[in-house]
Amino acid sequence: MFEARHTMKAPTTTPADNGNPGGNGGGGWFTPRNEPMPAEASPAPTGSARHGSPDARLIQRTMTEIEPIADKVTSYFYALLFVRHPELRSLFPAAMDTQRDRLLRALLIAAEHIDNRDVLVTYLQGLGRGHRKYGTRPEHYPAVGECLLGSLSHYAASVWDAETEAAWVRTYTTISQIMIDAAAADELRAPAWWHAEIVSHDLRTPEIAVFTVRPDQPYPFLAGQYTSVETPWWPRVWRHYSFASAPRSDGLLSFHVKAVPAGWVSNALVHRARPGDVIRLGPPTGTMTVDHTTESGLLCLGGGTGIAPIKALVEDVAEHGDRRSVEVFYGARTGHDLYDIDTMLRLQQSHPWLAVRPIIDQQAHLQLPDAVREYGPWNEYDAYLSGPPGMIRNGVDALRDVGIPSSRIRHDSVDELVMAGN
Repeated sequence: MFEARHTMKAPTTTPADNGNPGGNGGGGWFTPRNEPMPAEASPAPTGSARHGSPDARLIQRTMTEIEPIADKVTSYFYALLFVRHPELRSLFPAAMDTQRDRLLRALLIAAEHIDNRDVLVTYLQGLGRGHRKYGTRPEHYPAVGECLLGSLSHYAASVWDAETEAAWVRTYTTISQIMIDAAAADELRAPAWWHAEIVSHDLRTPEIAVFTVRPDQPYPFLAGQYTSVETPWWPRVWRHYSFASAPRSDGLLSFHVKAVPAGWVSNALVHRARPGDVIRLGPPTGTMTVDHTTESGLLCLGGGTGIAPIKALVEDVAEHGDRRSVEVFYGARTGHDLYDIDTMLRLQQSHPWLAVRPIIDQQAHLQLPDAVREYGPWNEYDAYLSGPPGMIRNGVDALRDVGIPSSRIRHDSVDELVMAGN
């Protein structure tokens, strides 16, 4: 019903069941990540819960208390929700292990950043719009809030008091109202989901498929964004994938998907899907897009299927007629993993402002972020990263080391990636 999309970092940046993005930001569930993030690379918000308003400090105290027992809190929360409100069970996947901690995590990420109003609103509006596809309605929010407070008061009993409860009530009221309003506004202009027929399916490697779909109605998006995908074989199980091309005149959409172990959606899309099958798409989201008002170059790091949104960005620059420099570092463990290198080299031949540099770990004996340090300088570039979470973290460190400020580094949310890797 709810899913955590982005950590609450100031936006600068973009997704996958391992479509293009990848893993855990480290630390406990409820601790804000300090590395730049899908949304959203930048330093931790200035109004952090640890030093902010009285409500924010009380919320942080609660979260510190429940951090070591996150699994128990989540299990208890769902137990309360389904026992007290069994009508909500149908909004969730049949197998709850695919849902994991998404609902609780989304709420707690938002609560912990209640003081950072501008970023909070953007985050929650995206959540509200995105959760229309689950069938979430305004009347569901009070039930969720009731069970949220019930779980927190049970497991944070040593710090829970009337003042803390009041802070959480105020915070959840704010969170839920922003989401409800955003969903209502979105309902006036867009469907909750799109049906899309698979028109081509190309198995590039035994584990990677490139496929194209035709939506049943116009699907507006920007290069560098991503969407959520549901297959007919796993109802109500959604996973995030980046668009692998810029918007096309024929309205078709392309995706790159890698099947991961125990990945329900990814394995279905790679090994089971065929032309003629119909999948569902959620709304587009993500901020890893090109700013066409500047002349800055683009430094792009794509690892594995993370090359998909990088390819879309290159096409976007070309279609806008820009002549700005674009440097693409395409990383892979082996040459076999460079499944889309021919496409990227053809783009390089067509556009003199584009340079594509394959980086193969086993041959170069260094990882993609390390290779970037050998080139440059990058002072006049905006950086874009897409790939496994470890690559993103190391890449952000490398880019900062060579002088690119966080405000000019865009990438898929590391938190998002762990949510998508199934």
